[in-house]
Amino acid sequence: MPRPILDESHIHAAIREKVATHEQAIVREVQAAVAKHPVVVVGMGMNPFPKKARKLLDDAGVVYQYLEYGNYFNTWRQRNALKLWTGWPTLPMVFVKGMLVGGANDLVKLIDSGELKEMLA
Repeated sequence: MPRPILDESHIHAAIREKVATHEQAIVREVQAAVAKHPVVVVGMGMNPFPKKARKLLDDAGVVYQYLEYGNYFNTWRQRNALKLWTGWPTLPMVFVKGMLVGGANDLVKLIDSGELKEMLA
């Protein structure tokens, strides 16, 4: 099921560029990391779930790239751009071979089922 995204024809021409370019530096940085590394974890400080995802990957012997953006007190606008780009509402965002697989709890399921190893094979 495709997620709903406001069609560009419903965005006034005067603001289309602002919408298209808002906080895109962080999106491009994550896109570059996802293109370069088989596993990428995007997180933030003070949040226990990115730490959980990293520990899960460490325990599974999976090498990953970690990108950390601020904490609860700052950088929320930039992180919001990532949420708008992916449609994923929370951190961490875990990417495997270019695919967003969810967060820490979703990673547990992939590891437990053996699917993570299959994806990385």
